Amino acid sequence: MTIDTIHIIGGGLAGSEAAWQIARAGVPVILHEMRPVQPTEVHKTTDFAELVCSNSFRSDDAETNAVGLLHEEMRRLDSVIMACADSHKVPAGGALAVDRDGFSAAVTERLTSHPLIEIRREHVDGLPPADWDNVIVATGPLTSKPLADAIATLTGETSLAFFDAIAPIVHRESINMDIAWYQSRYDKPGPSGTGADYINCPLSKEEYEAFLDAVLAGDKTGFKEFEGTPYFDGCLPIEIMAERGRETLRFGPLKPVGLTNPRNPEVKPHAIVQLRQDNALGTLYNMVGFQTKLKYAEQVRVFRMIPGLENAEFARLGGLHRNTYLNSPVLLDSTLRLKTQPRLRFAGQITGCEGYIESASVGLMTGRFAAAERLGQPVTAPPPTTALGALLNHITGGHLVSEEAGPRSFQPMNVNFGLFPPLEISPKGEGGKRLRGSEKTLAKKRAVSARALEALESWKNAMAGEQLPA
Repeated sequence: MTIDTIHIIGGGLAGSEAAWQIARAGVPVILHEMRPVQPTEVHKTTDFAELVCSNSFRSDDAETNAVGLLHEEMRRLDSVIMACADSHKVPAGGALAVDRDGFSAAVTERLTSHPLIEIRREHVDGLPPADWDNVIVATGPLTSKPLADAIATLTGETSLAFFDAIAPIVHRESINMDIAWYQSRYDKPGPSGTGADYINCPLSKEEYEAFLDAVLAGDKTGFKEFEGTPYFDGCLPIEIMAERGRETLRFGPLKPVGLTNPRNPEVKPHAIVQLRQDNALGTLYNMVGFQTKLKYAEQVRVFRMIPGLENAEFARLGGLHRNTYLNSPVLLDSTLRLKTQPRLRFAGQITGCEGYIESASVGLMTGRFAAAERLGQPVTAPPPTTALGALLNHITGGHLVSEEAGPRSFQPMNVNFGLFPPLEISPKGEGGKRLRGSEKTLAKKRAVSARALEALESWKNAMAGEQLPA
């Protein structure tokens, strides 16, 4: 039986993993990579899966770290990225770091030597030809302008971002609700709200002035030369607003009007930081208007000065940089197909994930989805209790869309435990002892990880009879 070819555009981490998964399912694939025909501003080689920034895949702890759990899930699904990373790892404590040249060379050798993978070094400078009926677009954050323009035309210009202005996201359970309170400004519920849709953190004049000084003095990152300086008024970094005057933030995202502290209703806060629910599970909250170029360590230090956030744990820190990505919850279906043109799937950072391993994991899923579709088999997404499923759910529908004007609310995200459904039963210590503090936190993470791997094995076993041998 002749099986029609699947096309993949882009040979980064996501495209490489997708090609491997498709070929392992017994389906022929053509991988289109524009380097060296069309170079980029950051790539130095012509190898597949080249690492252009850090050589670290972050934590390899599969028990208490969501990234490490994602590593383990991918290993169990025969990931070429994880196999090559494990073969070329270098000492990095609890993290998985790799010899970047050896790693990408190994991925390249695996792909080029597979009999079902054809490599075409060419620039796909627009939408794929109509006769490519099963395509994965995995062109990454530096998608070439002609292709990006074509995607923007197809999806609508407001559905493709070229700079992501990111505000930090905080784990709900780390917010001190003895200080903070729920309330919408002027108690307005909005179309789908209750009138208590924001978490509010109050600052006195002294606390505001100290916070402002820390923002202004904090160490900041700069733009790379090819990025330019993409400031626009809809999503100015807080430090740029602060530089425009000491009251600017109080008349912007920290304005205290329309809110009353129920614990001290007679005293009006000098400023208020608001956090808005970011996901349907209610486990993550976005710091409203807090786009920033502060370096990561500075963000943690400075933002923990805010009353109520003194012990904040961040699922994502803020930033502003060039990063082409789709408004995926609106545009993509549950298997990452473009709703208006289902022959096109998207993979990697262009879908709105962040990080090497997250990008590769989305490539793994799209490869499996595309292969199953080509073979006429059920296309089944991994359970939302797995790391893969939790990340997929965030990309395709778990995010809550903001009802306010301003920068788009869907923004890139690393995998983290805030994306997972909560445990139905909290873990207990020996003899049913109630756990507290860090002991409770670690026990919950271990329980979530164990649940994830059990769910993954069930999904993998259910899918096992549907795959052709490689």
